[in-house]
Amino acid sequence: MSWADFQAAEPQFAQAAQQRFQQYKHHVLATIRKDGSPRVTGLEVSFLHGELWLGMMPNSRKALDLRRDPRFAVQANPGEGDDLRDGDVRISGRAVEITDADVIARYSEGTKPPEPFHLFRVELTEVVGTSIEGDSLVVRAWRPGSPVRTIRRGNGDEAPRED
Repeated sequence: MSWADFQAAEPQFAQAAQQRFQQYKHHVLATIRKDGSPRVTGLEVSFLHGELWLGMMPNSRKALDLRRDPRFAVQANPGEGDDLRDGDVRISGRAVEITDADVIARYSEGTKPPEPFHLFRVELTEVVGTSIEGDSLVVRAWRPGSPVRTIRRGNGDEAPRED
């Protein structure tokens, strides 16, 4: 599912997630190494033409990871301080490498990346937003084909509840 599909299905959640990523330039990407262990590295993301894009240096470890196993998660930069006042967003999916010269040129017009580079288009499998609302931790989770689920957890012994 593309970013545009997510926007059509859940416009408010998609807008909030995109704004959260656009607050800062650098984020954290998790990929899977050849031996199956996780690799965590910095990354910039781009929202262009109804898609979420991941661009990276040629033959970087993260690009080679994604070529071998396209599963990933990218965590929005938490920002300054420790209050998470703007919440937290994580996007998971599959990264599809783009080699079509016309698509790369169209992407480059909007971003001006250092060349050469690998370009991956994201196919979403999950978007999760976490925030503090009053005394509750609120987790919103979306997967293709399902509405957003909202789970609230308090500071006490009570069980989490789903809205």
